[in-house]
Amino acid sequence: MDDLDTRIRLKAFAHLEILRMQYGDILPLTSLSAGFEFEGRGVRFLGPPGIFKPAILPEIPLSIKTVPIEEGKPRPYEDEIGTDGLIRYKYRGTDPNHRDNVGLRLAMQRQVPLIYFYGHAPGQYEAVWPVYIVGDDPGSLTFSVVVAEKRVDANPREFSFGDETAVRSYITVATQRRLHQQSFRIRVLQAYRQSCSICRLRHAELLEAAHILPDRNPRGEPWVSNGISLCKLHHAAFDSQILGIRPDLVIEIRRDILEESDGPLLIHGLQGWHNKKLSVVPNSALLKPREDFLEERYELFRKAG
Repeated sequence: MDDLDTRIRLKAFAHLEILRMQYGDILPLTSLSAGFEFEGRGVRFLGPPGIFKPAILPEIPLSIKTVPIEEGKPRPYEDEIGTDGLIRYKYRGTDPNHRDNVGLRLAMQRQVPLIYFYGHAPGQYEAVWPVYIVGDDPGSLTFSVVVAEKRVDANPREFSFGDETAVRSYITVATQRRLHQQSFRIRVLQAYRQSCSICRLRHAELLEAAHILPDRNPRGEPWVSNGISLCKLHHAAFDSQILGIRPDLVIEIRRDILEESDGPLLIHGLQGWHNKKLSVVPNSALLKPREDFLEERYELFRKAG
């Protein structure tokens, strides 16, 4: 990798660290589009295509991205995890010789590190770096991507992504799982206007996205319609079958809990919500809890009681 390419990537990685200190893990698209300055020239982190090479770089792209989920719609740059635990990233179009695909192939051959931008919600991305292209499959029009084991402030050639398949897949799968969970939480909390759907608590640090049907359920997809925004107390009660939500959005508290006497937190935190409707639900019908999901989940609560 030539010196210019190396210096630009190191400047990009360093600026991402600055943005993370400023905004946290979730970076605004405006800052990523503004990019950074390199020797008097502005360099953007990403652009409309999923594979992005700023003009200042000679041959190899700087970043790849997965755009935010739109409920009910497939993403144009969807990522998947292969059986080997690595990310399967789609080609640009269907021509293996498109210049963007050729660029990623060069990145693979030369082991050049890239930035992976994962879209959580419109205007909100999380940056994962460095990632490497380690496989190319024209048959499925995908590249295999591995997340590096660590970041170091040195030449990108010194980044380590692990030589053993088990190490590479563990790190990559763990990263993808975290990204998907974060995306689900952000979209659910946005739909519920950053509030607990039961008690209306609005402190985001105390809110969680509860799955109606869990991940292990064949229908437990990470759509907002399979989620409910709950505070930590009500999420724990929901997962423990202490609190149930009927398909008509009415809350029920398990009978033995209703009969307990254990101070004001129990009274106001749980017992007081029995037979009341959810306080906050999404405005869009597409985002509201699916009745059939709630019915299946409520049946588990009913049996537990």
